[in-house]
Amino acid sequence: MAGILIIAHAPLATALRDCIAHVYGGLPARIGVIDVSPDCDPAEVVAFAYSEIERLKEENGALVLTDMFGATPSNIAARLATLPQVRVLAGVNLPMLLRAVCYRATPLDTLVDKALSGATKGVQAIVPGSSPPACAPVMGDCVPAMPPETDLTHKQGSTSL
Repeated sequence: MAGILIIAHAPLATALRDCIAHVYGGLPARIGVIDVSPDCDPAEVVAFAYSEIERLKEENGALVLTDMFGATPSNIAARLATLPQVRVLAGVNLPMLLRAVCYRATPLDTLVDKALSGATKGVQAIVPGSSPPACAPVMGDCVPAMPPETDLTHKQGSTSL
């Protein structure tokens, strides 16, 4: 399974990880977060990000999700894109992250496609009088279920730099 690292403006990375724990009833293994604070030293955060990728990376690699292209968190994440078996996506939202967690056992390029699809399909206009679909279209054939390596008692990889 691919490891997942979320790098975002504080406290978004931690908030997204907490949403995953809520949906899954616990935090799946190999999900790390880096909350980038306004007063951080980017060089220190880059060094920490490299160590987190090494900790999280699995046989099919790692996926790094960041919030906004061109901002400090995405510039930090971009440094990781040069590593083998690491892919970086900007514009993370909850549907993207849910898809990434759900499909992390697939090959890395398939995982990237699934995450991007979840991100775009998760953006919908809600008009008065519309009712939500019976089943969330973002998840499609992926039903949240705890992976076997789930750790319900320990929150991993949380840091605010």
